[in-house]
Amino acid sequence: MTRRLSGVGATRTAGAGTAVWYASAPTLGDPPPADAVDPDAEIERFETAREAAREAVRAERERATERLEDAEAAVFDAHVRFLEDPQLAEGVEEEVRDGLPAEHAVDRTLGAFIDRFEGMDRRTAERADDLRDVRDRLLRELIGEDREGPADPPAGGVLLAERLTPSDTARLDPDRVAGFATVAGGRTAHAAIFARSLGLPAVVGVGEELRDVDEGADIVVDGRRGEVVVDPDAATREAAGGDEAVEIRTESVTTADGTPIEVAANVGAAADLDAAVDAGADGIGLFRTEFLFLDRAEPPDEDTQYEAYREALAAFPDGRVVVRTLDVGGDKPVDYLRTPAEANPFLGERGIRRSLGVDADHFETQLRALLRAAAADSGGQLSVMLPLVATVEEVIEAREAMASVAADLDAAGEAYAIPAFGAMIETPAAALLAEELVAHVDFLSLGTNDLAQYVMAAERGNHRVAALADPRQPAVLRAIHGTVAAAEGSDAWVGVCGEMAGDPGLTALLVGLGIRELSAAPAAVPRVKRAVTEVRDTEARDLAERALSAATREDVEEAIRESRP
Repeated sequence: MTRRLSGVGATRTAGAGTAVWYASAPTLGDPPPADAVDPDAEIERFETAREAAREAVRAERERATERLEDAEAAVFDAHVRFLEDPQLAEGVEEEVRDGLPAEHAVDRTLGAFIDRFEGMDRRTAERADDLRDVRDRLLRELIGEDREGPADPPAGGVLLAERLTPSDTARLDPDRVAGFATVAGGRTAHAAIFARSLGLPAVVGVGEELRDVDEGADIVVDGRRGEVVVDPDAATREAAGGDEAVEIRTESVTTADGTPIEVAANVGAAADLDAAVDAGADGIGLFRTEFLFLDRAEPPDEDTQYEAYREALAAFPDGRVVVRTLDVGGDKPVDYLRTPAEANPFLGERGIRRSLGVDADHFETQLRALLRAAAADSGGQLSVMLPLVATVEEVIEAREAMASVAADLDAAGEAYAIPAFGAMIETPAAALLAEELVAHVDFLSLGTNDLAQYVMAAERGNHRVAALADPRQPAVLRAIHGTVAAAEGSDAWVGVCGEMAGDPGLTALLVGLGIRELSAAPAAVPRVKRAVTEVRDTEARDLAERALSAATREDVEEAIRESRP
């Protein structure tokens, strides 16, 4: 008999499969008597486990960068900070001195932190998942338990859990898992955010009724309705299966009224190129060059970079490839570059600030490789984009650097071409100066993850305030609208390459705000393309006007909900 359970739709997709229960937390037995515990040995065990956990989190971060938006992968940076927090070590040591072995001391110390978080408001409570992730990782290290669970569930399984931690969710393979549902959690929890990036059907916060679903049950997870259907009828199952198989459209798409919208892909690793092509992306809207510089003992030489850019262009012979110049420093250190510790790295020496300063030589090498690639007979049109622009002078100086490199290549008799030139709008300063910036660029691309962070003065990697850094905040939407308005009447186009562009639920809003290029994770491209074709221009503009006049994020969400058919 069919049963329907209500929850919160984390993604606007649906999937069907067999229920598979998953328990994330390792199980501990009773602790031994206090007089059987050697405190010094237990503290040493804890420190060894803590170091191993740190290394594991860093590796998890690198893997996540290949599949998720950078802002999402940054959650693992917060996990490292938890592990390095002196309060954690002090709390565990205190419990050990009181007679607990290290694993029980970790469980009790972090359990107290988790309880404290859960007693706060909803958004702060969701950040308790990060602490659970850290706790579970430490416990596995201490008890020698291998990780089991969501990495390799039965093909076609629908994962059910009390909740999923960020690392649980980041490991899910959309090609194997049909979706997931959780007892607890909300739409702004990391599990829900990761699911949207992975294009995975998900319903969270179903409540205690979910526990009554038996392992092996036939089940549908419908993120559109926020519903879990147990023993679905044939029509429900068919509808869910149809949604999951979103058509891959390799051609350009328009709104229902015929307005062309380019849907490109964000690429953070070489392997993403194939995924972007397979997903039907029109081009690359954000090619993160950082991956060329990571995991190396020294910077990649000019030819190595040239080949990487040429390969990206060859993958999209009829499209545009927007390459972001090196965006490191601050919160994204590279070992062989001089990246001193800073009190506030998000506001420090990073992005274009380094390229025009301490990394000027590396910037020149990158520009040489880019200008040579722009002339290569390999297909697509190359564009160069500057990260973290805050002043007009930075854009002018970068253009002068490019002209200088072009002169050098000319003198050396090497083939080159001047690519289109653009700037990211990530800082409030850039958004406020958009009218002046468009005089010096061919395009502007809104990095909505950083823009939301800086507009809201809320570090997205800080679990205590990350929920504020939401692109649906009215202040962020007005910054986007101001940027689009500043470019009107110029030849510069405006796109979005942040997580916001990959959420089909926000496509109509962005189109209504005047955005004509959306760049998302490859997995999100088919659904964004479909969402574009379902948008009607008049309705999108009405939605944007209502969102821009909203006073709160909840008002914006209500406007979005009411705009849906």
